Amino acid sequence: MELKMRLCVALLSLSLCLGLMGHVRAQEEADDMEMNVEDAIDDMQEEDVEEEEQQAPTSPPVPTVTYKAPEPMGEHYFAESFDKETLHGWVLSQAKKDGIDEEIAKYDGKWEVEEMKDTKLPGDKGLVLKSKAKHHAISALLLRPFTFDTKPLIVQYEVNFQTGIDCGGAYVKLLSQTPDLDLEEFVDKTPYTIMYGPDKCGEDYKLHFIFRHKNPKTGEFEEKHAKKPDADLRSYYTDKKTHLYTLVLNPDNSFEILIDQAVVNSGSLLNDMTPPINPPAEIEDPDDHKPEDWDERPKIQDPDAGVWKPRKIPNPDFFEDLHPFRMTPISAVGLELWSMSSDIFFDNFFITSDRNVAERWAADGWGLKKAAEGAAEPSLVNQMITAAEERPWLWIVYVLTVALPLVLIIVFCCTGKKSSASTSAAEYKKTDAPQPDVKEEAEEEEEEEEKSEEEDSTGEAEEAAENDNKDDSTSNEKSEDDILRRSPRNRKPRKD
Repeated sequence: MELKMRLCVALLSLSLCLGLMGHVRAQEEADDMEMNVEDAIDDMQEEDVEEEEQQAPTSPPVPTVTYKAPEPMGEHYFAESFDKETLHGWVLSQAKKDGIDEEIAKYDGKWEVEEMKDTKLPGDKGLVLKSKAKHHAISALLLRPFTFDTKPLIVQYEVNFQTGIDCGGAYVKLLSQTPDLDLEEFVDKTPYTIMYGPDKCGEDYKLHFIFRHKNPKTGEFEEKHAKKPDADLRSYYTDKKTHLYTLVLNPDNSFEILIDQAVVNSGSLLNDMTPPINPPAEIEDPDDHKPEDWDERPKIQDPDAGVWKPRKIPNPDFFEDLHPFRMTPISAVGLELWSMSSDIFFDNFFITSDRNVAERWAADGWGLKKAAEGAAEPSLVNQMITAAEERPWLWIVYVLTVALPLVLIIVFCCTGKKSSASTSAAEYKKTDAPQPDVKEEAEEEEEEEEKSEEEDSTGEAEEAAENDNKDDSTSNEKSEDDILRRSPRNRKPRKD
């Protein structure tokens, strides 16, 4: 115990001394460095210019990602990278929103084409929502309308919440092809076929996919919402990185929703939309009423009694649409948004029917951003500090992670089990008896002594048994001799 304590104290003292020596040495080196720097400056001024030019660089320059505007490499219906630095082709809405105060009814939110504030890819520009607490509406016509028939629809674009997002959306609307479509009158009630993209308010992180389905019997439209993704979407709204949002609709009624080219939601238009595409074939009769004498006991003999339910009747509004993919054609793309956050960055809108073409466009646009952001990624320590600034409770985790191993090492070095020897050192000194160096040796000697005692006792028992056998045999011989002497054959003949 005392030896371990001394060893622990010695180690701690040695560490402290080394730390102080290192500090002193570093200070001396710093002083020497200042003097050496002054001397080196004088020497460098005296060197020949030609020798400096011939001197090769010790390390190659750090490679950088160079931006090049993406070019569509196949069939497409819309492509916009905003690299012309203008809003050419885009139309700002001049309308007012109905049903709200006049002061905020106008779509007067500002848009700009510019680089991101903390861009890692100089030269890459995008469309930026600049105003906070304003209505924004901007739209552009497709090269030609898209008809939902035998080709899939792929829609993708990029979003970066540069300052985070408190409450607001960054979704796009694919506007329906109608005779009266006027982009200058683009408002929230303008008919659209598909609405897709991120939306957040409070702690509710959404990724919308909504399409307006036309009732074949009545001609009315009803919004159908995709099921909520199982993935955790929080990081896409908080990490201040550029993310690629992709929607894929196929003629077989299947759909996929991707973020950064990874599927986060998928399903069928027939089975995974709310409310369902097709209504039930039967509904409860609204005119059916429960009889006054109805027996509602749950367990009774009469199978026609129990919990009352209205009878079923054929649904008069029933229809069956087995091809919901055949939606209303689209002819424009628009952003109609309200946001409590500003500086939302949009870029590289693309609509096509060829997935390979979409992936090539993504690689030339979003792929460069990803590479540039990855090259400028902070170190692990900086990431930990940034995370702790957002979540102060992480400092406790860091301290425990560092302190706990040190405490365990100190406890291991400075504590130990008490000796289980029955004789103390003082008793050995009094008697001058030899003390075993190791506990195991003493135990082995005790075991050997016990074995020898057992062998001795076993030998004595065997000798006693042999002696008993000899005595028994001797007594038996004597008894046999007596019997023989007394027998008639051994008697002397009697004289007549």
